[in-house]
Amino acid sequence: MNAVLQAALPQPLVSDTFLRDPYPTYEALRAAGPIHWSTEFFGGAWVLTHHADVEMVLRDAQRFSAQRTGGWVMHTAGDRDDVRDSEARRELGLFQRLFARAMLFMDAPDHTRLRTVMMPSFRPAVMAALQADVEQMITALIDGIEQDCGTEPFDFMARFARPLPAQVICQLMGIATPDQHAFIDWSDTLAAFIGAPQPTLEQARAAHTALQAMSAYFETILPAKRAHPGDDLLSRLAVGEAEGQVHGGAEMLAQCAMLLFAGHETTRNLLGNGLQVLLSQPDAWAQLVAEPALIPGAVRELLRFECPVQYTGRRVTTDLTLHGQRLKRGDLVVGLIGAANRDPAQYGSAQQFDLRRKAGSSLAFGHGVHLCIGAALTLMEGEAALRALVKRWPQLHLASDAAPDWVPNPVYRGLATLPVSLSR
Repeated sequence: MNAVLQAALPQPLVSDTFLRDPYPTYEALRAAGPIHWSTEFFGGAWVLTHHADVEMVLRDAQRFSAQRTGGWVMHTAGDRDDVRDSEARRELGLFQRLFARAMLFMDAPDHTRLRTVMMPSFRPAVMAALQADVEQMITALIDGIEQDCGTEPFDFMARFARPLPAQVICQLMGIATPDQHAFIDWSDTLAAFIGAPQPTLEQARAAHTALQAMSAYFETILPAKRAHPGDDLLSRLAVGEAEGQVHGGAEMLAQCAMLLFAGHETTRNLLGNGLQVLLSQPDAWAQLVAEPALIPGAVRELLRFECPVQYTGRRVTTDLTLHGQRLKRGDLVVGLIGAANRDPAQYGSAQQFDLRRKAGSSLAFGHGVHLCIGAALTLMEGEAALRALVKRWPQLHLASDAAPDWVPNPVYRGLATLPVSLSR
């Protein structure tokens, strides 16, 4: 099985070539067969590339469990001597206990219990009420860029794509926005760990430190939410805690930390990836400028074409056979979302970006019970941002002919920098 996979992999997952363009590797894997065994993921995992298979795994919560952090964290750094050291194991154990309590890594009934508490904050009426504030944030960011940069090139990631989602999730959660820079740094550290196919002990320790810092911050502001709950997401969690729907301690803090992380990471990469795709195809950008009504469909196509989350994992709960291969209870299955979103069996001209595509939703937000709880928020931010950008900056263009500056992270596909300019 390994030989089949390695022969089909033109580039390792952590190579510069793969990180610049993972899609030829996905195509080669798909052409070689529907399922492969790879040692590149946490010591070994079954890898799926077809849309139908990835969708099935995400939908089937009975046979494929989201509880997967134990082996992930404790496998860190393989057989290094310091991982066998009792102090390192104790440290990783503390990290695991907090990390595993996030809703993202839970199955029913715990996942259902927590999602029920949080879901009202993401209902359409809440998104509609928040939209005006998001549009004001976007206008302020654009005004600030024009004032500071004029016609000089600027980094879209630093000036727009990073701060906007941080401001929005902070407002939704009821957090003071001056802290957003610390939140961005903590999120980056967590993303480096979560996005590593073989995390190092150093990455795990850094992620643990970031998660502890986030938790400590929330411990300072949750008392006020408990005493005087409002309409924000943290207040809903505090009320849920008082009513016994959210457990205190690690579970409460894990929800706060991972909501903040997820609310920032995916949207930031949608904004950066999306603008890079559009500006690298000037005809597509011109179409959006001329027809802003295309923007909702464009955002969904951008999520499919250059997906911010490239893969996710599940643990097999019972022995089963898939495409002739025997999967054992406890095996890790990796669904390559980035590959599934370009599966020609699901999408016509799958490797092409098409502003007018009518193929329906992709797997960018997952599927099934773990469908991203913040999907509507991300779509609203993406659409509002694009509407403002095409209206205010129809002449926007890439400021450099250099290859895109991708972050070295095979899970969270995004740009480190994106130089753009308003002048010709």
